[in-house]
Amino acid sequence: MENSTAYSEVTPAVPSWLNKGDNAWQMTASALVAIQSMPGLVILYASIVKKKWAVNSAFMALYAFAAVLICWVLLCFRMAFGDQLLPFWGKGAPALSQSYLVGRAKIPESTHENESGETVIVEPYYAMATLVYFQFTFAAITLILLAGSVLGRMNIKAWMAFVPLWLIFSYTVGAFSLWGGGFLYQWGAIDYSGGYVIHLSSGIAGLTAAYWVGPRLKSDRERFPPNNVLLMLAGAGLLWMGWSGFNGGAPYAANLNASIAILNTNISAATSLLVWTSLDVVFFGKPSVIGAVQGMVTGLACVTPGAGLVQSWAAIVMGALSGSIPWVSMMVLHKKSSLLQQVDDTLGVFHTHAVAGLLGGLLTGLLAEPDLCDLILPKKTRGAFYGGNGGRQFLKQLVAACFIIVWNIVSTTIILLAIRLFIPLRMPEEQLVIGDDAVHGEEAYALWGDGEKYDPTKHGWNTSVYGQEIAPSPYGTGARGVTINL
Repeated sequence: MENSTAYSEVTPAVPSWLNKGDNAWQMTASALVAIQSMPGLVILYASIVKKKWAVNSAFMALYAFAAVLICWVLLCFRMAFGDQLLPFWGKGAPALSQSYLVGRAKIPESTHENESGETVIVEPYYAMATLVYFQFTFAAITLILLAGSVLGRMNIKAWMAFVPLWLIFSYTVGAFSLWGGGFLYQWGAIDYSGGYVIHLSSGIAGLTAAYWVGPRLKSDRERFPPNNVLLMLAGAGLLWMGWSGFNGGAPYAANLNASIAILNTNISAATSLLVWTSLDVVFFGKPSVIGAVQGMVTGLACVTPGAGLVQSWAAIVMGALSGSIPWVSMMVLHKKSSLLQQVDDTLGVFHTHAVAGLLGGLLTGLLAEPDLCDLILPKKTRGAFYGGNGGRQFLKQLVAACFIIVWNIVSTTIILLAIRLFIPLRMPEEQLVIGDDAVHGEEAYALWGDGEKYDPTKHGWNTSVYGQEIAPSPYGTGARGVTINL
């Protein structure tokens, strides 16, 4: 009886509309998505680049995470999920007031009539504060993914200006159009959890930014080895495991759809990783750890637009295609395309996110299962594979992709050209040669004494033990301290 009361009691902190299970899951999903960026992609970027760019790459991700949050609550959340200003854009306003944040979550422009003529609105069973933070984590990871295209040469000051401007003029447009009740949402285009809003947009915008910023130094392009492959895997692991919150949180509830989405997400990622690795073995004779990570990412990006809407056998199909088609685009077509050869996309974000996200969106138009669609979508929807009006759904997916592609090319170009009037987009040559130490005055690793600049006379060091320098122990006189060979 007491347990029942604990779940049903209405208090000022537990209004009648609050579902504790949904709220707990949504906040957990938010934390999982946030961990994908911080520390997931921070670690991944810091370790997948050359040693001289580790600090700069990590900082670009760290800065974006913080800057997006402040812009999000000051203006951008309501541009993406508030009242309509234009068919593709919401009215910007702060999301900071107590009365707004403790009220029930609601996406105003999601109102529409279902097949029965009833008015339906997206109104989850938790507070607006939960929704604001959950959607922030998606906005942040989009900018961080985009950063992967311009690592190793973009002026850090230009990046600091680019993040808020791109969030305002590009991300919020895609989010409102497909998620916030905009014209693509009302038309019935599907983007379950960001195949278009996040992956297609970051990949296209990243390629565009890479074009305008210019390439890395020739020496960096020719040889750009990871400085720590094992740490790279740790970052990749956080990215994969966090994706359960990424796709599992999309239904805005702890429901059946969330369960299907999480299972399908992991099935697709595993299948894609295995296919990509197999192709590496067949064509290059050995499995690549970096290749396996790329295959994992393409599997995750591909399943995202339909994670909760396709059957699990279809998730295997999506994983197989996302492990092969982006592999071909990266390993074969890239080398044959003069444009892709000219544009220096550092981490291949175009292939791993734009190609995979587009592929997933189109496959969703083919494979969306009607009964699963009924669990979450406001209108009767089916993929072309299931007959009926499914062919129209595929067309909608194609048109939505075209809108996202064009908007990101145009908006990213205008933003960067505007920034270029005041700040050079590319680092000066001397910084490109030296790397982190020139840009930040910091280096990632101090190995074999490299970077040790302490003055022994000022820091209490002594050299009294067999020619070794002994550091005073932080644990008192009972511990001997750390020895460093001279």
